[in-house]
Amino acid sequence: MATENDSDTFDIGGELTVHRLGFGAMRVTGPDVIGSPDDEENAREVLQHAVDLGVDFVDTADSYGPGVSERLIRESGIAEDAVVATKAGLLRNATGDWIPHGDPDYIKNQALASLDRLGVDSIDLYQYHRPDPDTDFEDAVHAFAELKDDGLVDHVGLSNVSVEQLETARDIVDIATVQNAYNVVDREYEDVLEACEDYDIGFIPYFPMGGGDLGEQQDDLEAVAADHDATVRQVALAWLLDHSPVTLPIPGTSSIDHLETNVAASHLDLTAEDRARLE
Repeated sequence: MATENDSDTFDIGGELTVHRLGFGAMRVTGPDVIGSPDDEENAREVLQHAVDLGVDFVDTADSYGPGVSERLIRESGIAEDAVVATKAGLLRNATGDWIPHGDPDYIKNQALASLDRLGVDSIDLYQYHRPDPDTDFEDAVHAFAELKDDGLVDHVGLSNVSVEQLETARDIVDIATVQNAYNVVDREYEDVLEACEDYDIGFIPYFPMGGGDLGEQQDDLEAVAADHDATVRQVALAWLLDHSPVTLPIPGTSSIDHLETNVAASHLDLTAEDRARLE
């Protein structure tokens, strides 16, 4: 795994230096990422403890709750100590569906709402959550570019995009990060990761354990975990950090114990034999 002296950190947008293992704040909400958690004080404690452990990059979205995760981040006070990334472009309904909505006016209004909920003057990293088939992709990205030009957003990111969409967006505005599903089992977006490496764009791999479905990698992950007296989840996170210098994993949890276990994965050094086995 990378060492602290070379690539334990990454400069988002070339200027926001963060430790590469971040925290995903989706799970501090209620069941199915709808409403408030049963214990809001615990949620705030988890967020604060993440920062106490050295995490300085926190990812959220307006659709988490909706609005709940962003509010709890403000209430926890961590926005002063961490780079906070949020997103817009997905609606939620009463049944918990995730509905793409990239209308430029909606994006701009949501930015104002996120600024208010987070209690900040500008959003460190604002990400287009998912391309909307009913909205021209370039029009949506232009909305993010205008928010950046207006000083409401410091850096722009994308999520759930292809290489072609990344290239299109880069012609409109500087792209600081891309967030796609990616893990040791599911490498569908390897080409997007490689493009991010070429452009020094941060790649935020969500779904780091593939929902627990490890397929043919199950035995290999368990063997590596046993060799390091670690958990399979820790090995999966360590692999993400080891696999590329631009990856910024954001494991999320509502548990202090799980949080500490996840952060410990950043200190797990994979050997050449481990890499060969997992590749």
